Amino acid sequence: MPYKTRTKPVELQQLSSLDTRMTLSSKDKQHLINLTKGYEGEVQFDSLTEKLTWDCFILNDLLLKVNNTLFQIDSLLISSRKIHLFEVKNFEEDYNYEADKFIKLPQYEITNPLHQLSRSESLLRQLLLKDKINLPIDASLVFINPEFTLYQAPLDKPMILPTQIKNYLNKLNSTPSHLNEKHKWIADKLISLHIEDSPYKQLPSYTYGDVRKGITCLACKSFSTAVEGRKLVCKECEHEEIVEMAVVRAVEEFKLLFPEHKITTRSIQEWCQVVKYQKRIRKILDDNYTKKGTNRWAYYE
Repeated sequence: MPYKTRTKPVELQQLSSLDTRMTLSSKDKQHLINLTKGYEGEVQFDSLTEKLTWDCFILNDLLLKVNNTLFQIDSLLISSRKIHLFEVKNFEEDYNYEADKFIKLPQYEITNPLHQLSRSESLLRQLLLKDKINLPIDASLVFINPEFTLYQAPLDKPMILPTQIKNYLNKLNSTPSHLNEKHKWIADKLISLHIEDSPYKQLPSYTYGDVRKGITCLACKSFSTAVEGRKLVCKECEHEEIVEMAVVRAVEEFKLLFPEHKITTRSIQEWCQVVKYQKRIRKILDDNYTKKGTNRWAYYE
């Protein structure tokens, strides 16, 4: 069980919502694809580390700062003897390694992920030394996708290829490790330094008027939904959802896209569209959120 679990990045949630409610540029669409693919690869690696029987603290998805420099760590394992840092890449297709360069065949050069790994390792070491934590760091670049091939892969670089992951984790499982309070303190310290929301999100500019209103289907994302009694029914795929759950889902999406807007009965009815009666919206908000203020100045948190 991870000591710090991974959550879907806010930027990915926001961009996914915008992709449903407006037309993204090709650049923003590609960014969404890249974020989704990266997150899926990290979750896949999580599913493997969670099976470890090794005595370690697993910290997933850390965003840290040292000397006013932000850096992100996909996965971190704290054992009794060292800290294992993992940079996870969900690359697929064929690549070639030549002259310290990653070339996606036939000839497209990408940023060398080993440089990113080295940067994260260096910044983490600086951060730990501030608290006199001198456990050695073992940093590795993990290629999680089984469809990835790296030609001329060097043997002297800290890379774990798809066919090597199982043996690598088995080796960890067989390595002695006995955690104590010091290791727990290190894990708690890193979690306390984690920054929840990155200040460097790449989102398109948008306003409330730019996005389509309505409750989308939970299953197929269609706007062809209608309230039938206690259920929200999708006319496209026939998926059914309890109206209260659908409205709460819509409220959370509203908060995600427009955190500066107040949640009121009127604003949520306008956002949801398909729920016709304010009284029904008000009851759902009363049951699921905390009411602030009274009468026409009332809002919810």
